[in-house]
Amino acid sequence: MKATTTGGAAVEAAAPPSKARRRSRGEELWGWLFVSPMLLGVTVLVLLPIVATFVLSLADWNFVQGWDGIKWIGLDNFDKLLRDDLFLRSVRNNVIFLLAVPVYMAISMILAVVIDRHVYMKGFFKVAYFMPYISNIVAVAVVWQVLFHPSNGPVNQMLRALGFSQPPGWLADPNYALPSIMLIVVWTSIGFNLILYMAGLQSIPRDLYEAAEIDGASGWVRFARITVPLLSPTSFFLLVTGVISTFKVFDIIAVTTQGGPIGSTSMMVWYLYDTAFVNLKVGYASSIAVVLFAFVLLITLGQWAAQKKWVNY
Repeated sequence: MKATTTGGAAVEAAAPPSKARRRSRGEELWGWLFVSPMLLGVTVLVLLPIVATFVLSLADWNFVQGWDGIKWIGLDNFDKLLRDDLFLRSVRNNVIFLLAVPVYMAISMILAVVIDRHVYMKGFFKVAYFMPYISNIVAVAVVWQVLFHPSNGPVNQMLRALGFSQPPGWLADPNYALPSIMLIVVWTSIGFNLILYMAGLQSIPRDLYEAAEIDGASGWVRFARITVPLLSPTSFFLLVTGVISTFKVFDIIAVTTQGGPIGSTSMMVWYLYDTAFVNLKVGYASSIAVVLFAFVLLITLGQWAAQKKWVNY
């Protein structure tokens, strides 16, 4: 009788874990139901297009012809890219465009330090510098087109007043078009970087600056030995996101130059768009997208590997 009682107790003790497992499975099911819309969107709008891009990069296809027009050609698209002067020029322009990232990062850091320590009405300056970043890019591009007009633009009129008889053509000049686009991007990007740098400055203990000042460190030494190292995590984040954004530059070029004059401002994304939706070479455009993906991936991995040597957490 006692054994029977013991067995019943064992059955009763085993029952709660089974109930807990059922509850856990029910919670897991509800969790999947709640996240399923997001997973469906990511799958349809992100994962499937990525897979399709890699697959179509091995084909010669014009989507107007339908699925029956797909012709599989292997790696011929990538071999053709190596001999494509327009593509190689776009890659070169993208590499040159990377120089804009350290420029606006340096300007933003210096402005953040100056505004944080030596300027009243900090909120006003934050808003003023942040406005170009949140402004409509089409409006920004049109304003700069007016400013950079070769004959009647305010910039060239001012240069003529200062004694320059033949000022640059800016966006209309192949030698100055890319630097002009870089200048616009620097101007629009300063605000975002400034806000993050100012947030990073708030996390630096003031005791470090006071101790350095007591030891006789100059302002430049305090900036180089305290501010820059302790802002390195912020700088690393801005560097990674900035480099990725330079490889995605499209809207400012689409509004201002459309890749011209004579391809001087053509970037990889613009050349991809022109190839896919103007020339309707979807397979060839997909191979450009794969190369673009490889560039961004390799550069980002390189930055993650190098950050161990200069980022101080």
